[in-house]
Amino acid sequence: MRLVLASASPRRAELLRAAGYAFEIVIADVDESIRPGEAPAMYVRRLAAEKSAAAQARAREGTAKTPPHLHATHDGPPEGGHYVQRVEAIILGADTTVVVDGQILGKPRDDAEAGEMLRCLSGRSHEVLTGVSLRQGAFEVGRVETTVVHVRALSEDEVRWYVSSQEGHGKAGAYAIQGLASRFIPRIVGSYSNVVGLPVACVAELMTSLVASK
Repeated sequence: MRLVLASASPRRAELLRAAGYAFEIVIADVDESIRPGEAPAMYVRRLAAEKSAAAQARAREGTAKTPPHLHATHDGPPEGGHYVQRVEAIILGADTTVVVDGQILGKPRDDAEAGEMLRCLSGRSHEVLTGVSLRQGAFEVGRVETTVVHVRALSEDEVRWYVSSQEGHGKAGAYAIQGLASRFIPRIVGSYSNVVGLPVACVAELMTSLVASK
């Protein structure tokens, strides 16, 4: 099985490796703007599907450039007596966001916005949603995984300290549960890997479903 991760996120790559998956990375650039009236679950599911579709197109371009001797032909097997079959890759796309009272908290633009996000999360629970999309050929399956995260009350000093660490830079909700922010999170309900950026058990289930559907 050839697996392609449609993401530049080192956290998603680390989670897949830890689960024993071998994969390639094809970065898929898509417009991440929220559409008017789009619910958070619909938003992450749509982006995951768009990322997997974009990466599939790029992966196919790469396959098309493969030297001719790696492809079986109608004239018989290549020299050496056997065919080398190209199995179309399974493409994995994902998008994660943080949601508070139905409001999406994406990646902070600067330190000031990061601080605002942390104050919004302080002393309450929020949801982390990840849309997952797996596709192979014309088949696509997907799901939205939700984890509830509880954050203890944060002092202004803690907010300033965490923002200055820059750990939350480039992360939805301006924090990383696997790092310094772990001291702020007493408990979660649901998948831990989902909060990091990829619900690995969900990916495994969807992969089984995708293979079975073909």
